[in-house]
Amino acid sequence: MIDYKQDKLLSIKTTDEQRIFPAEPHYNPYEPTPYEALDQLFSRYRLTADACLVDMGCGKGRVPFYVHYHFQASAVGIEMNPALYEDALKNKASYSRKAKRRRGSVEFQCILAQEYNIQPGDNVFFFFNPFSAQIFMTVVQHILESVEKYPRTIDLILYYPSHEYVYYLLNHTQFKLVEEVRLDCFYERNDHERILIYRMNKGGL
Repeated sequence: MIDYKQDKLLSIKTTDEQRIFPAEPHYNPYEPTPYEALDQLFSRYRLTADACLVDMGCGKGRVPFYVHYHFQASAVGIEMNPALYEDALKNKASYSRKAKRRRGSVEFQCILAQEYNIQPGDNVFFFFNPFSAQIFMTVVQHILESVEKYPRTIDLILYYPSHEYVYYLLNHTQFKLVEEVRLDCFYERNDHERILIYRMNKGGL
């Protein structure tokens, strides 16, 4: 019920009960991030209006619309599935009529995550366990290459993080864990139901 109410608030449709299995073997099935998880995350973690969040595996766009609506921060959704991408564009059309006076922007690209060209303003990256550790490492490497060219602080937000993701960040990067959000509504039943926030400060310090 909460998801339907939030969708209505944003003038989008992301609550359909459908399981879409990707053709690419390293990608996981589509599942939208619960609004309850987003509410708990952003009660502890604040986006500024100059942030640009990139959602890797955005599906129909729930996370980008949520952060733009609540924080007026720009957001980019990366989605490899053409059908989900088209749904995101339809949602953008209806959402834009509601949020036309808000600052920032919401954009979508229909490409593989590892093919996305990291932009100098991208500084927050959201992952709901969208793909294998191999692809995650490739994406993080692209982020690090961008930071080398355009130094800035970067945050990685991992929902339902895999052990492989965590191990890689801990042992092979300068990202540091700065916050763990255990989701009250889900964590007791499943200890994967948490959100980890990693940060690499400008200059790697």
